[in-house]
Amino acid sequence: MLTLGIETSCDETSVAIIDENFGILSNVIISQIEIHQMYGGVVPEIAARNHIENILPVLDEALHKANLSLDQIDQVAATTEPGLPGAVMVGRVFGKSLANALNVPFVSVNHLYGHMASLRLSNSNLQPPMLCLLVSGGHTILYQVNQNWETKMLCTTADDAVGEAFDKVARVLGLAYPGGPKISQYANMGLPIVPILNKFPKNCFSYSGLKTAVLNYINHEKQKGNQINLPEICANFQYCAVSQLLTKVREYLQQTQIKTLGICGGVSANQYLRDQFTAMCKELGVQLFLPRPELCGDNAAMIAAAAVLGIK
Repeated sequence: MLTLGIETSCDETSVAIIDENFGILSNVIISQIEIHQMYGGVVPEIAARNHIENILPVLDEALHKANLSLDQIDQVAATTEPGLPGAVMVGRVFGKSLANALNVPFVSVNHLYGHMASLRLSNSNLQPPMLCLLVSGGHTILYQVNQNWETKMLCTTADDAVGEAFDKVARVLGLAYPGGPKISQYANMGLPIVPILNKFPKNCFSYSGLKTAVLNYINHEKQKGNQINLPEICANFQYCAVSQLLTKVREYLQQTQIKTLGICGGVSANQYLRDQFTAMCKELGVQLFLPRPELCGDNAAMIAAAAVLGIK
């Protein structure tokens, strides 16, 4: 059983092929980061246009790397929500057309469930029930996942997602897009001596206040004529951002008594986050699952895996 996955929800064009045992036969990704850097973020129209140009070459390369032909594909899966509307449409229409031409089933996949499926691609012994924390540029959500991979949202963000906050703070600090990894690099050279903000809503995640607190701190320091200590600001911001995630997840782990935690999405590649959650889970006796670093970002293998798992 071979599943061909397609991912075009934002600025990565990706096609992958996996087997029924979640073995990745190919996972080709073309990123548009360099194209969008001059704009400080993703421009939807440009992203969609580049997906149209890239989708066929990426498909050809995925088939070549897997040493397969199209007539060997058993089903096609593509991201159909959420994402940039024009970008999503490219993959959705291409995937449906391809499935129709091959006379095989088409599986519509929620991009967020794709990230969740990246945990299964990276960990063959992962078995729900579990709590799953999705942390990305557009989403910060805590799910409860039962044995049949049925999901229930427990907590989401009231405003900004954690990855969005990383990118916005990076922009304020004059760091190039994408800013999240650059903040982490500077944070490794600083110490979180005085948290910029340590208060947040009790019933949900929230990162708008933290972003504003960083901006106010920078303006205050400039008004006093002080030089900005970039590593210290990044370290304090990262500390506050991850501390909020730790606090919320700890509460729900204790409340549900679930002993398995998965963390997925682009921000799950952050090493500080990984280290802090590893320590917390060890303290609580909770088994922690993380995607392999190359599967944290958007990719088509996770979309194919979500189709195989039937996450809903």
